[in-house]
Amino acid sequence: MDLTQGTVQQKNARAKKMMLLFLMVALTMSFAAWTSAYIVSSSRPDWLSEFALPNIFFISTGVLLMSSITFHLVKTAIKANKRGLASILLLLTLMLGITFIRLQFVGFQEIIDAGYYFTGPGSSITMSYVYVITAVHIVHVIAGLIVLLVVTINHFRGKYKPGQTLGLELGVMFWHFLDVLWVYLFLFLYFFR
Repeated sequence: MDLTQGTVQQKNARAKKMMLLFLMVALTMSFAAWTSAYIVSSSRPDWLSEFALPNIFFISTGVLLMSSITFHLVKTAIKANKRGLASILLLLTLMLGITFIRLQFVGFQEIIDAGYYFTGPGSSITMSYVYVITAVHIVHVIAGLIVLLVVTINHFRGKYKPGQTLGLELGVMFWHFLDVLWVYLFLFLYFFR
């Protein structure tokens, strides 16, 4: 396929999708670097191999996966011209995204209550990695929520119609990426000790 062919609108859509893809690759490389450093550091004598993530992280993972499903269904509803359903699903996705972040903070509090700290006398290199990796992901989910909010506002302004869903598609792509990234991070932190 020749990427220089097509209408201005098609070229614009391809360019925006390519920029988002580059962003996602860069983020993937960043998290790959942090998880690689985590693996290398795990050979240290002060590494906490008995630490386990709190169970609330299982629930938050399920919530985030549900949000990915609802956001995908928004795209399906818009393409089927079911605006009312799309509105409900967008608001539900936003609520699930906020719930994920709230549950992450509950999980952090459980870690602190168990005596594991990010800094100070009760801290360790293990916990510093756990906090940094999960906190940086939360920052990206907040960015995803901002994207979701923009998509929601644009939806209520009537911007998306069957055949005119570029912003929505970019938002869904980014949100799915964040979900897949979190599942990787969660499984990594859960199984690699």
